[in-house]
Amino acid sequence: MTEQIVTRCCIAGGGPAGMMLGLLLGRAGVDVVVLEKHADFLRDFRGDTIHPSTLEIMRELGLLEDLLRLPHQELRSLAGLIGDTRITLADFTHLPTHCKFIALMPQWDFLNFIAERAKTYSKFKLLMRAEVTDLIFNGERVVGCRVQTADGPFEVRAEITIGADGRHSTVRSRAILPVKDLGAPMDVLWMRITRHANDQADVLGHIEAGRILVMIDRGDYWQCAFVIPKGATEQVKQRGLHEFRATVRRLSPWLGDRVDELRSWDDIKLLTVSVDRLVRWHRPGLLCLGDAAHAMSPIGGVGINLAIQDAVAAANILATPLRQGALAPHYLQAVQRRREWPTRVTQAIQVFVQNQVIARALSGTITPKPPLLLTWFPWLRRIPARLVGLGIRPEHVRTSEAPMQVLPSSS
Repeated sequence: MTEQIVTRCCIAGGGPAGMMLGLLLGRAGVDVVVLEKHADFLRDFRGDTIHPSTLEIMRELGLLEDLLRLPHQELRSLAGLIGDTRITLADFTHLPTHCKFIALMPQWDFLNFIAERAKTYSKFKLLMRAEVTDLIFNGERVVGCRVQTADGPFEVRAEITIGADGRHSTVRSRAILPVKDLGAPMDVLWMRITRHANDQADVLGHIEAGRILVMIDRGDYWQCAFVIPKGATEQVKQRGLHEFRATVRRLSPWLGDRVDELRSWDDIKLLTVSVDRLVRWHRPGLLCLGDAAHAMSPIGGVGINLAIQDAVAAANILATPLRQGALAPHYLQAVQRRREWPTRVTQAIQVFVQNQVIARALSGTITPKPPLLLTWFPWLRRIPARLVGLGIRPEHVRTSEAPMQVLPSSS
């Protein structure tokens, strides 16, 4: 007989949405199991930007000071080079938040931090190396999921199953939820290049005719994104690694011989960009959040923060009915209503930038003109800062911490 776990809420995926929702539900006194298919959170080139909206949530939970004790960089503005013109694109110092910066922190450090805090709640359980392979149905209703581990299979039976397992979500595939593909004209090649102490300190996007390079300061190295036309990876490789390194050097000559650290194509990872969203995020007994509900473009680095906003909204709406065992379909509809509008607006902005800026820059022979209004009227930099740093509808923690259920911290 297959081993079975029974819980109020089962979350597939230990990414930002899954871990934050697990923390909030466990904190609110809801039995919750989070299933993560990997043995740890250590993955290269995940979203490593923690925006002011997320930092505000951590402050509301009383976790901000501890979080910011972890190694991180603080980004108070975004700058770019368009041709030879350097321009400040966004200024976060005027945001109405406690932290007026983006924190650059490895996502695995952030997720480990959330996991350790969540484990102090007796209602929270995290299972690693536990991959969701299928859903369990009772008629049209999802009543749990099937899970595979190194020790064998088991089932989780739950009042609600949450799909937070990313853009290649098994949950949303098995749930047969309709997807709207918004398209993306680009892919991204990620790489690391050593950073020197006297290098420029802010994120620097460099756009020239036919070429785009974004460099994110990660302390001792640059996390670099080389933007290419959709599906052009093999063409780039056919031109050879020497030509690729030369192109990176032309965009950032001050890197010098450091581009030779890219010794093989194994040092360069492909991110296939997609922008899509579910038409319906739920069905009886199931709800999708984060990338499983809406894959975001890397533009603005907002994906992790939008996922966390989803999790906070879901916890605010679902915690009480879950705790009372009275979860009705309209609660799932309410989560989608709450989060669909900010998702649509954010994706519309991303698609506009993709089509009107990035696609034109990649296909053109003339370098785009810089938005000089941001130089002439510096206060305009607050608009992109608010869109990136806070988002369209920032969420706030409305759930209360349930009494008498905190375990001693393992740290």
